Amino acid sequence: MKVIIQRVKSASCSVFENGEYKKVSEISKGYMLLVSFTHSDTKDNVIKMAKKIVDLRIFNDEDGKMNLNIKQVEGSILSISQFTLYANTQKGNRPSFVDSMKPDEANKLYEFFNKTLNELGIVTKPGVFGGDMLLDPLCDGPVTIEMEY
Repeated sequence: MKVIIQRVKSASCSVFENGEYKKVSEISKGYMLLVSFTHSDTKDNVIKMAKKIVDLRIFNDEDGKMNLNIKQVEGSILSISQFTLYANTQKGNRPSFVDSMKPDEANKLYEFFNKTLNELGIVTKPGVFGGDMLLDPLCDGPVTIEMEY
């Protein structure tokens, strides 16, 4: 499992339907997550990753040091499925996605991941799995962190 975490002031996700983009999810302060799964991922990986993300201290305290977690700043999460994080670009110019989990299995883990984050007390809003999405993050910092389990 691989996740790119972007600290944001706000973020939204729109999906292309009937010839136009329609906003489906929006958050204020928190994280926009790009989430991807590979063949060996399990629910245990998902739970560990969710707990690590909730406990991660990358928000500034009153002294300007990254010392607060998302709960402490009352943040929320915009979670976006992103199979392209497992792109292999070593050969040729066209990425290979053989390391990405098959969509039906990945969608189950993606939904479980979002449910787990909600159960850990973080309001989590999803994108549309497999959708043609337009993302609008207002990055804060910018702070961008890659995590993998």
